[in-house]
Amino acid sequence: MLSYRHGFHAGNHADVLKHLVLHEALRYLVGKPAPLRYIDTHAGPGSSPLGGGFSARTGEFLDGIGRIWSSTDLPEPLRRYRELVKGFNPEGSLGRYPGSPLVASAVLRLEDRGFMFELHPADATELEIALGSDRRFRVAKSDGLAALRGLLPPPDRRAFVLIDPPYERDEEYDAVVEAVDEARRRFPGGCYAVWYPVLTKDAARFLPERVLSLGGGTRARIELRVGPEPEDGWGMYGSGLAVLNPPWGLKAALEECLPYLADALGNDGAGRATFSWDEA
Repeated sequence: MLSYRHGFHAGNHADVLKHLVLHEALRYLVGKPAPLRYIDTHAGPGSSPLGGGFSARTGEFLDGIGRIWSSTDLPEPLRRYRELVKGFNPEGSLGRYPGSPLVASAVLRLEDRGFMFELHPADATELEIALGSDRRFRVAKSDGLAALRGLLPPPDRRAFVLIDPPYERDEEYDAVVEAVDEARRRFPGGCYAVWYPVLTKDAARFLPERVLSLGGGTRARIELRVGPEPEDGWGMYGSGLAVLNPPWGLKAALEECLPYLADALGNDGAGRATFSWDEA
């Protein structure tokens, strides 16, 4: 678990999809007056430098945020997300990528509260520095999945939970399903967004349906594949999110952006986006 570092993958195609969904979902949720509780179970370091460190070793951001950094024809939701990223790069060049905590910090209001969990001690320390003295947020060096039971239901009965583990071990897939199941029993009205990698292994392939089967209300499955299934069966060739109780306005934003992302982030014309929205 502690060998995983978010920085290796900062700004890649999975981050673009995940943070677009997060940004748009939070924008709609803060449109209602009651305070919102935001919970990030695997928060990471807050932001990552792209010109050095872990990101420079992989260069994954070049095929993610790098492909839309200078685009002039972005759909409006994608343009908003890209402008948020540009806000962390005031010199104009792409040098730093904000993770989910900083995406949330740009949207949440003074009355909202964020709870950030990160097990890796170095990343947790960086996250504390990134959020600084922002009183809206609490950072804990602990297991975010285990912490859910103590945070739900929230006082104002409104919560968005982002679950984004590294999935280094097969047991993590079961742990995610168990955590969401318990969280929904405690607070059925919460919005739960589970990120997952698109892999050939069964544990990954079955996870979205396992998560979505836990919900009785509106459910969304959002998936972006950037290449064909690898012939050797190894490697991530896309990612997705399974969302329980997504905010209604998210649907139109995804319908507008997913075809664009498939074209922009797909490799050699192999990009493909799929989207389902089921209402009970």
